Parts: sequence; C-alpha cells; structure tokens
Amino acid sequence: MTGTTLDDYTDRYARRVRGMTASEIRALFAVASRPEVVSLAGGAPYIAALPLDAVGEMLGRLGAEHGSTTLQYGIGQGTLELRERICEVMSLSGIDAGCGASPEDVVVTVGGQQALDLVARLFLDPGDVVLAEGPTYVGALGVFQAAQAQVVHVPMDDDGLIPEALELAIAEQARAGRRVKFLYTIPTYQNPAGVTLTEERRERVLDICERAGLLVVEDDPYGQLGFEGEAPAPLRARRREGVFYLSTFSKTFAPGLRVGWILAPHAVREKLVIASEAQILCPSVYAQSAVTAYLSTMPWREQLKVYREVYRERRDAMLTALTDLMPAGTRWTKPGGGLFVWATLPEGLDSKAMMPRAIAARVAYVPGTGFYADGTGTGHMRLNFSFPSPERIREGVRRLASVMEQEMAMRRVFGAVGGPAPRRGQAGSDAPGPDLA
Repeated sequence: MTGTTLDDYTDRYARRVRGMTASEIRALFAVASRPEVVSLAGGAPYIAALPLDAVGEMLGRLGAEHGSTTLQYGIGQGTLELRERICEVMSLSGIDAGCGASPEDVVVTVGGQQALDLVARLFLDPGDVVLAEGPTYVGALGVFQAAQAQVVHVPMDDDGLIPEALELAIAEQARAGRRVKFLYTIPTYQNPAGVTLTEERRERVLDICERAGLLVVEDDPYGQLGFEGEAPAPLRARRREGVFYLSTFSKTFAPGLRVGWILAPHAVREKLVIASEAQILCPSVYAQSAVTAYLSTMPWREQLKVYREVYRERRDAMLTALTDLMPAGTRWTKPGGGLFVWATLPEGLDSKAMMPRAIAARVAYVPGTGFYADGTGTGHMRLNFSFPSPERIREGVRRLASVMEQEMAMRRVFGAVGGPAPRRGQAGSDAPGPDLA
C-alpha cells in the first residue's frame, strides 16, 4: 500500500472538493438513532401521523396497475400532472396564476436539496458571495461551499432577517469589490431559528434586493406547517421577477420519496431543466406518481391540519419543558410553526464541546456551529420537536438541562478553559442574533 495520507486520492481531487465538509447533522445520525438516545437533533417529520395503510395501498396500485409508466424513464422537467398539482399546493400560500405561477415554470427536483444545488450550479462562480441569514440551513451551506462560494451571514432577530443589516452587508461587499449573486432566505418558520419574517420586513427585503439587483432564493419547506393562524404570504407571491421559490413534499408528505420543486422566472426554467438532466437525467417517475396520486386521491389538506396539531402539541411540550427545566441564563425562540427551536446557552457554555457529554447522557441536539459558514455559533443549539413524543421531548430536555448544569458547575470550580466562545453571528460582529425569550 502506498501513500502518506489516509486518502491516497488527495492530490487528484478537483479544487471544488476542498469546500466539501461533513454535515454536523449527518455526523450525529449514527448515535442519535440509537433507541436509548432521545434525539432532539434531526428534522424528521412524524410519518406515523399519515394514514399509512391507505398510503401503502396507493403505492401498491401504482406498481401493479400503472407499472409500465411509473417504472419507466420520464422527462427532465417532471410530469405535467405533478406540476399542475404543485401549482394547486402553492395556491394555498397565495402563489397562484395571478402572480405568474404556471406549471410551465415549475421544475420537479429530487427533494429541496437538488433544487438548491441547481440554483448554485446556474448562478455561482468560485469566489461569488451568497448572503444568508445567520444562522441558516446546514444543507444550503454545504451546497454553497461545494460551489466555492463565500457565505456572508446577515443577522436576525425575533422578526426575522434585519433589513438594515441586509443593506449594510450588501454595501460592505460592494466596497470590498466582491460580487453578491443572491440572497438565500427561509423567511417562514426558519431553519434553524424558528422565526418568521414579518409582513413589513418582507416588502423591505424585496425592495432592498431589487434596488441592489440581487436575486432572491426563497426556501419554503415549512410554510404550510403553521400553528397560530396563516403565515405571511411568501416572497414569491409578492414579486414574480428575480425570486426563485423552492419547496418540497418532505415535510408535508414523505421525505423518503425525495420530491421537491423550483418555481423559477420563465427565462431560467429551461436552463434549470438542462442542468437537472445533466445531473439525474430525470426525477423518479414512480416518486412523482406517488405524490400526484396522494394529492389527487387522498385528503391531503386535512392531513396538513393533522400535522399542524401534532407539531403544535410537541412544540408546546418543548417550550414548557424548557421553561420548567433549563438553567438560568438559557434563552430560546418560540416558533409559530415549523419543526425547530433555537436555544442560546448560558454564558460560557460551548454546545459543540458539550456534545460528547450530552450523548453520554443519552440526549442529542445539533450544535449551533453547523449553521454558520464561519464556524461560530458555539453558544447556540438547535432542538427539534417534530419527531419525539411529548413525553420523550420532556425527558430529553431534562437530560440536556442536567448536562448543562454539570458544565456550569465545572466552570465554577475550574474556570473557563481558553477565552470565551463567540456568542452570536460572525466572528468579531456585534450584530444581535435572535432576541430569545
């Protein structure tokens, strides 16, 4: 055996591979999936809330009665039948024909992740800048980093992305001579923070991006999972030009089918299809047919209500447990929908350093560092409430609180090791993170 490193192919990789790093979440799956561990780490929907017998019968019929088509190749853009159903789904959020939504401009993707990758392939050159909320979705960071782009975070508070901070970030990048290609945003029930961009801020953010000639990539996996009334209309429902709308059926139906979509400006649609065909030739016809059948034959609108009630109960269980059990100095967001709570630890605690002790105590979370491109966020963690039962959520929070109290006790006895961890946002920034409760 030859070579001096663990990977003998190191000097053969393309330069873009240097931007590829393991996801903080994926690295946790092996331990978090153990039955003895209460996992507050993942973002898995509660699939058991589906009528699984009926769904199973539906899937069986697709193969038995329609296998000659559902098991065949398809077209790169996705089936027309599914694209028409997708437009029906988007119309619930206000994205309809009145604002230019058409099946012709929908591109079906392999989950929301491929949608992100297609946008990156079309628009990002090495060295380009992407503006994104701080913190932001870890999967998006992986896509942008693999494209050799630089992610610059824009701070949030309880009302979502701060428009003044967005203007400042755009101006700073312009002064530095860097090219900003687009704003990536999850404005509704944001992952990981759980906050929602207000009505007034949505218009301001769109105006700022329009003046700056900046594209907007709106990621909306959770918009139909609100617990307290209707969510604000998506950005795409307000502006049709310059806004790419990405979503998925992973959170509202079945993540295992891997079906998402992009609603793109008409001029870009064909290039997205070409890029998708180069990647995958065509999305799975069987998976598309399964989603089409679900939306055509089953009470999916009622199922959305079921999910909302299940997740509302679990969100409430988590907020109650955090209030009852967390040590003083801990703060957290209070999401109006979605799947996540973003917690800020008492001063001096490091969520990444604390992780091995949490696993030893049989509880898992995602350290905040996974949601920042620059590795900050050590004073934060993301907690998921969609998958565990309310009882398991409370037990998980109890275990987590005990670990945190032990960490605080050790700091009191032995003092801090090294300097204090950065608390929020980018290194050296005084900009606030979410104004946690």
